[in-house]
Amino acid sequence: MTHAIEVRDLVVERGKRRVLHGISCDIPAGSVTGLLGPSGSGKTTLIRAIVGVQIVRSGQVTVLGQPAGSAPLRRELGYVTQAPSVYADLSVRENARYFAALHGLGAAEADRAITDVGLAGATHQLVGNLSGGQRSRASLACALIGEPKLLVLDEPTVGQDPVLRADLWSRFHQLAAAGTTLLVSSHVMDEAGRCDRLLLVREGRLIGDDTPAAIRARSGTDDLEEAFLRLIRQLDEVAA
Repeated sequence: MTHAIEVRDLVVERGKRRVLHGISCDIPAGSVTGLLGPSGSGKTTLIRAIVGVQIVRSGQVTVLGQPAGSAPLRRELGYVTQAPSVYADLSVRENARYFAALHGLGAAEADRAITDVGLAGATHQLVGNLSGGQRSRASLACALIGEPKLLVLDEPTVGQDPVLRADLWSRFHQLAAAGTTLLVSSHVMDEAGRCDRLLLVREGRLIGDDTPAAIRARSGTDDLEEAFLRLIRQLDEVAA
């Protein structure tokens, strides 16, 4: 499979407001693709459409060869939302072992996922007593347990310290090298250079879809944040 995700002419509306304006893109299999853009640009809406929980006005989204939201994808896709998706009244280990059991896996797989996200020292703590960044990592651990073919992460590094962010990105690339496709959203432009490919979104429109190197070359700058700004200015000039 060349593309893990194919999006064609995707339009999403909420009430009378159009949130996504005919987005089309392909996400290569076995890659780390960054979905970058400011808060409110439509990143989470696009992610929700990809995982099949967003009502769309028109367009098509195909995930691992299936229509988004299809039942066969439930065991193939891991989704980590911005809000923690684990049980606050259970410990980190209890959460991980619960999700492992759902996949027919055991304690070893649960404990390995906890270690992979840097929570080995918090195994017995209640999730409700963790910091926001730790809760996000607990959610990520539970998503990793089933070894999904596609992992969709909505701003997973928010609230993490720089060392842990670097460790998480290293883990993301290890997963991609093993064949997992990752879609990682962020509004932090310094993370863009860690991705194999970038989707740049602004005001519900896709304004960039290429490798970091190609986006730098197109914009005439090595600074990806400046490249993003130059793309915006170029589009504004064309629109004017």
